[in-house]
Amino acid sequence: MKITIITGSAHKNGTTAYLTEQFIKGAEEAGHKIFRFDAAFKDVHPCIACEKCHGDAKVCVFKDDMTELNPHLLESDAIVLISPIYYYDINAQLKTVIDRFYANDALLHGGKKAVLMLTMADDTIESAEGALASFKGMTNFLEWDVAGTVVGVNCWTLDMLKKTDYPEKAYQLGKSL
Repeated sequence: MKITIITGSAHKNGTTAYLTEQFIKGAEEAGHKIFRFDAAFKDVHPCIACEKCHGDAKVCVFKDDMTELNPHLLESDAIVLISPIYYYDINAQLKTVIDRFYANDALLHGGKKAVLMLTMADDTIESAEGALASFKGMTNFLEWDVAGTVVGVNCWTLDMLKKTDYPEKAYQLGKSL
């Protein structure tokens, strides 16, 4: 199985990075091929809904790092989205990439599995409800099958995360796809 992982966090050694590593470890042990796209370190312009991608040219007006990601999005059997929760939703870096899915809308419909993994300092899942609702709406629209979610509450630091079962859940989720 080909899996594309898109992360949002700018913290290379943070909580979402650690969950990502655990997921990858499980997925690679299961024999899956991984492509990782760290949105916080890429040049991705926000969609401006200019419709050039749906016009005669059929390509986005922006020539940025989405050209690296797009082939993997289209070829992958599973898409994994990983983000910290910032103000009750995924962070801007990941959201910017997701908004750019619009250019490949028709090609992305159906036949994929989807995973969402989140970390947050808050100690209640209510802070992730916006992100979970957006993910549900997106996967319903794209007709993707949700393969799982991991929502790491009360994970302000990496040490706090490591004292939970969330890394093991991420590992098992990667292995089970």
